Amino acid sequence: MSTITVKNSKFANYSSLLLRMGLGVGFLSAVADRFGLWGAAGQPNVDWGNFSQFLQYTHTLNWYVPAGMIPLLGVVATGAEILFGLLLVIGWRTRAAALLSGVLLSIFAVAMTLSLGIKAPLNYAVFTGIGGSFLLASCEGFPFSVDELLARRSTHRLAEQ
Repeated sequence: MSTITVKNSKFANYSSLLLRMGLGVGFLSAVADRFGLWGAAGQPNVDWGNFSQFLQYTHTLNWYVPAGMIPLLGVVATGAEILFGLLLVIGWRTRAAALLSGVLLSIFAVAMTLSLGIKAPLNYAVFTGIGGSFLLASCEGFPFSVDELLARRSTHRLAEQ
């Protein structure tokens, strides 16, 4: 099996930063929508507008889950998106956050495909998010991140000893 490596360049650094921000802000934007921060339900560019609408969508995607489990599923998904979004934006535990984001998006893609057909995850670029998440998880370093700051401190401390 061959591997693809990206040389440590400014392009690679800025690409991983842009990918990290895109994924993280994307998660946080979706959460903001379900809490009405982008506007009320029915307004342009608003998918849900409130948590109740989001739970209805959650039930549509997860029709095979008992109705009583939908609120828990919605809260868990929202919590995961907040956590992964914040971790990616600040760049802390980036590799784990990216890997788990890819898993979450994969589950979402399967649910969308089963309930709405393959066109829905394609329209929302869910597979692109999955690929980006797994690609980010395979990066060796994360410029402009808490991870990088902690690695520098660790290296500095080792050099002092």
